[in-house]
Amino acid sequence: MRQTNLSQSELITEICNFVAKEAEDAPFYPTALEGFALLHDVKTKSIDAQVYEPIVCLVLQGRKETRIGNRLVHFGAGDSLIVSHSVPVMAAVTEASRQAPYVGLVLSLDLSTLRSLYDEVGSTPGKIEAAHSLAASQASPDLIDAMTRLFRASQSPTEAKVLAPMISREIHYRLLQADHGGMLRQMLWRDSAASRIARVIDVIQTDFKTSLPVSELAQIAGMSVSAFHTHFKEVTARSPLQYQKELRLLEARRLLSHGSFSVSQAAFDVGYESPTQFSREYSRKFGVSPRQDLKAQSAA
Repeated sequence: MRQTNLSQSELITEICNFVAKEAEDAPFYPTALEGFALLHDVKTKSIDAQVYEPIVCLVLQGRKETRIGNRLVHFGAGDSLIVSHSVPVMAAVTEASRQAPYVGLVLSLDLSTLRSLYDEVGSTPGKIEAAHSLAASQASPDLIDAMTRLFRASQSPTEAKVLAPMISREIHYRLLQADHGGMLRQMLWRDSAASRIARVIDVIQTDFKTSLPVSELAQIAGMSVSAFHTHFKEVTARSPLQYQKELRLLEARRLLSHGSFSVSQAAFDVGYESPTQFSREYSRKFGVSPRQDLKAQSAA
């Protein structure tokens, strides 16, 4: 495992102290800055389905793995994870304990900020071939420094207001310069395939409960149906219909976890017309039937 330097060790201590003051036992801690949060998990977690939104995550301690399609991405202390699009994944914390919790910083990415950097960035370095919507690599010292300053600015109302916007913009710039920022570099161009697929993903996320013909989605992307299928799968590792189905199933699972929805109610609420089909696809996705999952969550 890569060793953290002194500044990272100090930052881990500061984050752990912040978490201790919150008096909660949760893996996710929002800060005073919108879109900026702390990760702190004292237990390893089995692999689970979730949706990653466009973010950068700087891991300071511990280790995690994420599967998107057939790709398995491992990242740990000193690494940064860049997620360019909203993508369903399977993820697990693989290294964490109370003595050495999984610790990280997460910042939501803003496409308008990235595009505003186009004139300054110009022709960016690094390869864009084989760019991925989810990629991890060792974080540069400059990125670590900027994320550290953003955390410390978040602790002061005045600095959060004055300094945080500038630091956030710097972080977006650092990501565009990163070797694993290829997909972000592609999104600088409004008519790029990466940018068009992002636009379609927004539509699917907004209307995932409604049947969305692939031909209409391809039209929104300004692509032929075959080209749209190809580019959508390159970004999300699944077809448009599979993507929509996963959003429905994840939302149904969230509704069931709240305990106020029956299996049939959850199925209809997320857009299924047949509870039987819903149960079959739910079992295939999560490994247990919705009723079994509901019972397990109630007993937890």
